[in-house]
Amino acid sequence: MSILIRAAEREDVPALVRLRLANAERHLQLDPAVYRVPDVEDVRGHFEEVLSTESKVLILVAEVVGEVVGMVEVVLLADPPAHQILAPCRAAEIHTVVLDGHRGEGVGSALLTAAEQAAAEHGVSIIYAGIFASNNGAVRFYSSAGFGPRGILLSKQQGAPLAG
Repeated sequence: MSILIRAAEREDVPALVRLRLANAERHLQLDPAVYRVPDVEDVRGHFEEVLSTESKVLILVAEVVGEVVGMVEVVLLADPPAHQILAPCRAAEIHTVVLDGHRGEGVGSALLTAAEQAAAEHGVSIIYAGIFASNNGAVRFYSSAGFGPRGILLSKQQGAPLAG
């Protein structure tokens, strides 16, 4: 099977929307308290804006037999401000999506390899894959590609705001 990885184009917006919504549905099954299915027009607007302007988001798509079956977003992050203690380091977040019928065929790995190369071309030296621990499939996928823990992100759910 031949997988073509290329930069996303405006003509890919319908496929990108389909991928985002399919990914949302899949995540909603993991934990409906954490995930949601966004409005289709909001998703379409996001991708149209990212692909029509100079953006800090790089989007690559995977095609199999002319059909877009996966995408990866590389979100370029700003360097830490001078007043912070973190050493300057060009970083990016990564988000990979592959349609269910094409998982396990190497599409995700091909996207990830291309995303790492695109990030390196933009001077990125570290890539973060923010994953909730309950998403075992994503943890397995990124771990098998060499991603590992880097610190711990702790959170605390706040109660409802007090009525004023």
